[in-house]
Amino acid sequence: MAIVETRHLTKQYRRGGPSAVDDVSLRSAEGEFLVFLGPSGSGKSTLLRMIAGLEQPTGGDILIGEQVVTDLAPRDRRIAMVFQSYALYPHLSVRENIQFPLKAQKVPRADHARKVRWASDLLGIGHLLDRRPRELSGGERQRVALARAIVREPSIFLLDEPLSNLDAKLRASAREELARFHKQTGTTTIYVTHDQIEAMAMGNRVVVLHQGLVRQIGTPREVYDEPADTFVATFLGSPPMSLLAVGDVLAGIRPEQLLPAAMVQGTPLRFRFRVTNVEYLGSERLLYGKLEGSRFGDQTVVSRVAASAAGDFSEGTAHDFAVDERLVKLFDKTSGKRITSRPLAWTA
Repeated sequence: MAIVETRHLTKQYRRGGPSAVDDVSLRSAEGEFLVFLGPSGSGKSTLLRMIAGLEQPTGGDILIGEQVVTDLAPRDRRIAMVFQSYALYPHLSVRENIQFPLKAQKVPRADHARKVRWASDLLGIGHLLDRRPRELSGGERQRVALARAIVREPSIFLLDEPLSNLDAKLRASAREELARFHKQTGTTTIYVTHDQIEAMAMGNRVVVLHQGLVRQIGTPREVYDEPADTFVATFLGSPPMSLLAVGDVLAGIRPEQLLPAAMVQGTPLRFRFRVTNVEYLGSERLLYGKLEGSRFGDQTVVSRVAASAAGDFSEGTAHDFAVDERLVKLFDKTSGKRITSRPLAWTA
């Protein structure tokens, strides 16, 4: 295992142009599952590729295991990378695909069979060793790519959206397999995704990136419950946090926090909520509507209500709703940054 650290890491593809990665400094914990999360173009894959040695930084340094590796070739960094495409050799068997890095590293041939069996058994693909990639499902190919990575026994795993080619059902099971695999190996892992569910489900910590900048680093609970700015608040969550203008601040309310008034404890802020649209999702309903006559004006908000909740929440109906004031997050309207102290007149 090893710690990955970046110090003021920057990447510009054109001199004087915008930075794909902009002054990023972060440090993993040893054995951590660290997730880079952000939309397309946020710089997450570029950051990963620089750590892997596949992109040269414009500025800054990369350390692995306290050693500066900024100018080292990928093969000298003791990392293993799994790509979105898996990049399996179609003319080779599963056994030969897993064995390939051992040949490249000139590992003694006598050790190949033992290492291949260890990696394949760890991922439950020992029965597939004589098949070709075209004979495998998407989930099986993903596990072969992982086996090929771990057979080298690297100090760092780098995973670049490895589940994005799988359907929804396979993605769910593959997330569970990856989490179990990480617990078994304990190897420091950096995982890139645009999928917040993957990030929240698997990450020990999440690095939220946008336009090359780190917007927040924290546990899944921290980045969801205590967003650092309006980008993090609205990127995480489906539906995202509703942001309502109140004077010179924005008030953020998660859909699951805006509920029928009788269900709200604590210090309730009460509203008359008129439903304009309903989405029935089986176990729950998403209610879109307006807070009538409120200090928030004519702004659309979303409420997530259990399907079992009593009440007729059909379109056009109005109800007494509330939110616990302590759960409302406040942001500066100009900068978007989180406000931790509460202005006296924010609810006026």
